[in-house]
Amino acid sequence: MGHGGNVIDELTTDHREVEELFGRIEALPPGHKDRKLYADQATIELIRHSVAEEAYLYPAVREHVAGGGALADKELEDHAQAEQIMKDLESRAADDVEFDRLIGMLMSEIREHVADKVRRAKKTAPTRPHPSAPDKPPMNKLLAPGAGMVDRARDALSGRGKPG
Repeated sequence: MGHGGNVIDELTTDHREVEELFGRIEALPPGHKDRKLYADQATIELIRHSVAEEAYLYPAVREHVAGGGALADKELEDHAQAEQIMKDLESRAADDVEFDRLIGMLMSEIREHVADKVRRAKKTAPTRPHPSAPDKPPMNKLLAPGAGMVDRARDALSGRGKPG
């Protein structure tokens, strides 16, 4: 791993790399042979990414996050759908009309997966500064939802962040 063993940083980097490959696909005209090359590279990265999430992230989510079992199950279901699209895409040439439909579906599915994770993290994030709170995994990821819950309760009681 290029991030000193930090699984979250590694997975975040994967998201950026796959998005870059998607951008390269979108920048090329339909039927261009390099679209297949970039789709294959994205598939390789996505499968490796999925394996890492399934081996390290989802077991931790199940153990440390309230409702983590249901959340992990939903993510695994999303992975299965994306993997089926990638499997169908594997046998298509770049100039196949079905290639464009499948790569569009894959990009949409993966972008939604990433957006869901960001939205979920923002929902549980603290709303107040906590300078003495840990800022390195795994403690920051374990403690932030609790601090966020306390912050949101304080905000609700005080009216903080609400118009006058």
